[in-house]
Amino acid sequence: MKEIVKELQDMRYLNWTKSRKSSGTAGSFLKAYDDSGAVKKYYKLSDYDPVRGIIGHECVNEIIVQRLLCFLSIDHLSYRLIHALITVDERETETYLCESEDYKQKGESKIAFEDYYAMERKAGQSPLDFCIERGWEKLIYQMLIVDYLVLNRDRHGANIEVLRDAKKKSVHLAPLFDHGLSLVCRCHDSKDLKKFDVMEDRRVQSFIGSGSTLENLRMVPKKMLHKLPDLKEKDIEALFADLDGILRKEYRDKIREMILRRWSSLGDI
Repeated sequence: MKEIVKELQDMRYLNWTKSRKSSGTAGSFLKAYDDSGAVKKYYKLSDYDPVRGIIGHECVNEIIVQRLLCFLSIDHLSYRLIHALITVDERETETYLCESEDYKQKGESKIAFEDYYAMERKAGQSPLDFCIERGWEKLIYQMLIVDYLVLNRDRHGANIEVLRDAKKKSVHLAPLFDHGLSLVCRCHDSKDLKKFDVMEDRRVQSFIGSGSTLENLRMVPKKMLHKLPDLKEKDIEALFADLDGILRKEYRDKIREMILRRWSSLGDI
């Protein structure tokens, strides 16, 4: 499956609805789905404003973070970036959107981590200890590392999911997903971008740990940080492959700076 589809696709048949607003970000995040085929497909847009149209680049962030997750061999939901003609508020719009497929296997059901934790936790048990008790700590530690590297603002308790299979009596964490509200997602123009400090410890939503990605990173065992591969020039270049004409160079350069500097700081944690 092609990761990026640059040829314009007519997707005006999709019906867009508002999703839960996250992290206090202005605007709306619109989602749609298509269950007409063998596999249900989900779609989402970058930040949308009824007056200005698409004002964000969160869908492109998904692809950049997805490539970073691949480099780190971390289990994650796969996204595809599609150049599409859509209809929103009875107005045709040409944009890039994200497509993903339902990752549940046959017989599985999903539940938000925050709900599963509320039902099953022991008195006084923290979300991290809850995960460690179930043998889920590797993926959680990997999540905390990536959330620091990309400054994920939106790891609330429903952006982590648990998959259950009653017949197999299995319970496990779902692959990581939803990384759009990361990197320089709140920079809507060159002025915002120039002011953005890529190392600032900004307040974020994080159900596991605190509201600081830096403090959450300190919960990760040092030996796990030391085992991370070296990030070479070719690896950085791979994160931005084929994004010319989709994301402006000034944004790519700022994101590059963020990932490199945050990666370099891991040795100091």
